[in-house]
Amino acid sequence: MQDCALNYKDLNIQEGYGVTISKQQLADLPAAAYTGKAFVVDSEEDAGKAAEVLRNADIIGFDTETKPSFKRGATYNVALLQLSTRDICFLIRLNRIGLPKPIQEILENPSLLKVGVSIHDDFRNLRKVYDLNPEGFIDLQNFVKDFGIVDNSLSRIYAVLFGKRISKGQRLTNWEASELTAHQCDYAALDALSCIEIYERLRTEGFDPAGSPYLTDLVELARIQEEHAEQARIHALELRQQQQQAQQQLPTEEPAPEAAPAPVKKTPKKRHSRHARKQ
Repeated sequence: MQDCALNYKDLNIQEGYGVTISKQQLADLPAAAYTGKAFVVDSEEDAGKAAEVLRNADIIGFDTETKPSFKRGATYNVALLQLSTRDICFLIRLNRIGLPKPIQEILENPSLLKVGVSIHDDFRNLRKVYDLNPEGFIDLQNFVKDFGIVDNSLSRIYAVLFGKRISKGQRLTNWEASELTAHQCDYAALDALSCIEIYERLRTEGFDPAGSPYLTDLVELARIQEEHAEQARIHALELRQQQQQAQQQLPTEEPAPEAAPAPVKKTPKKRHSRHARKQ
């Protein structure tokens, strides 16, 4: 069940209800596409140019990407920082140039409005490498709860508001590759821009949870999810028991009889002729 700490006094919905989209409903939606500009920043000079644009923005979308790890215990530092205006997204390759001072100043400027999702996780990962004190941020995970939305992920929040699905096909790609692909750039840029779109939709148009097709009885949803989880646990237990029984019923293989030793061939003794000539 989602974290549903909603203030029902300000919402036109019954207590215990909230807006959440299911995995299947999300999969059925058409995919969103990025149509803006994306600029890869991989030098100090480019970082300075990006900072000049960002300083003049009235809102900045924020996100990060990290190379996935497929080995237990292996982790990587944040590889990409996305900072987007309404028109252009800057993809800053931290694994190449670190965190340039002009970009750090953008992140720490309290007068510049920046929006993202689950930003404290991003901050924690960035602080593993950089001495950073972010200011001027709004976490959309908390912001959307004022509108009855209990979903936490960017893709689900975006789907509830815009009826489109943000594809996550590029999330587990190599963000430390020598060159980012066009698909990676569009994916990363769309994530950052989507944060701006979510914030501005709610600020300018609001959202009526009572009229949403995704308004859900959260108590009933939690019951169904727990029921499904219990069924999955029972199924897994039964499967393990069946595998153990099948293993026990396998015939025990008898050890193969030892091979008899091969007979030793005796070399016949050479017989000397009585009529051998004397030397």
